[in-house]
Amino acid sequence: MSFQQQARDELAAKRAAYECQPRHALVGLDGFVDTIVTPVALRTAQGDAFTPIDTITDFGQRVLSAAGKSTNIELYPRMEKLGGNGPIMGNALVAAGASLTYVGALGKGNVHPVFADMAARAREVVTLCAPASTTAVEFEDGKLMLGQMRSLDEVTYEKLVSVLGVEGLVRQFDAADLVALVNWTMIPNMTGVYEGILKNILPALPPRPASGAMAGRIYFFDLCDPEKRSAHDLVAALGVISGYEKHGSVTLGLNFKEAQQVHAALGLGVLEDEEERDLRAAAAAIRARLALGCVVVHPRKSAACATHGGDWWIPGPYCEKPLITTGAGDHFNAGFTTGQLLGLSPGACLALGVSTSGHYVRSAHSPSLGDLETFLARWK
Repeated sequence: MSFQQQARDELAAKRAAYECQPRHALVGLDGFVDTIVTPVALRTAQGDAFTPIDTITDFGQRVLSAAGKSTNIELYPRMEKLGGNGPIMGNALVAAGASLTYVGALGKGNVHPVFADMAARAREVVTLCAPASTTAVEFEDGKLMLGQMRSLDEVTYEKLVSVLGVEGLVRQFDAADLVALVNWTMIPNMTGVYEGILKNILPALPPRPASGAMAGRIYFFDLCDPEKRSAHDLVAALGVISGYEKHGSVTLGLNFKEAQQVHAALGLGVLEDEEERDLRAAAAAIRARLALGCVVVHPRKSAACATHGGDWWIPGPYCEKPLITTGAGDHFNAGFTTGQLLGLSPGACLALGVSTSGHYVRSAHSPSLGDLETFLARWK
């Protein structure tokens, strides 16, 4: 049986019960207003009548040629949308049937209009501060994320307590089947947030027994490209994340670049290749070193994960000409954790992850469970 069919069968067996009694996700803590742009190489007329700069290499050469001189590069706006690892993941979880509480940088006082649709569909949203902003420059071979994120300095454990109170935080965590605390890199005080929650909130929660195939509460972490943070800070944060395993099942989600950085920071050597055996081995080694429930590594063309029970790998539905790429990794995270909330096998969770991402980059829309069944059926 193909992995696509296996995932479809598992999803079909669990979908009705999940839709009747949706799982609840608590997600945070960032928030961005994203402007998706295309760089212009040659303009022929107004509007979108231009030849784009197709690759990061070409863009880099254009920038380098301006050294000692100057240059003008037009960034043509394609869309403005909600951004940040948390809001994109939360939005995708809701599309797949979860209920959502979102806590994060959604607006100073009032929720910014770009988050209005997510707020309308969520059970609750709580804003901590103004959102950051990103100009996402998209190319055929990747993207450049140019951010302004000073407002995220306000996201601290103390700010959480001042807005929600300790008892309120305990209630929020107790109600959650999935807790996703993402974007460690861009929130300077995030390790302190992790520590405050681990020390003061999680010990106050009543026990969460296993329910069906889901083993207690799931804690999900996504680092978001820690290149600009020191290896010392990264290892310290990973150590705190490991402590959450005492209170549930921890999943650490990594794209390939993040996996390389974590692999090296933990002293596991250089991770160079995206071959199946390398991804399986990297996921297993990181999981074992940190003693976590699950580690996921998802390059653009495949995905692997490791748990206590072994390791898995599947190819992805790679798209040569995506409609959008910003948010693809967050959609993978939402698909994978949706599989976990459904109680699917690790391989089927990977299939839901790559299918959620694959559907999104082709359509610019977050898929429902029905969309995922259709995507899996059509994926050859």
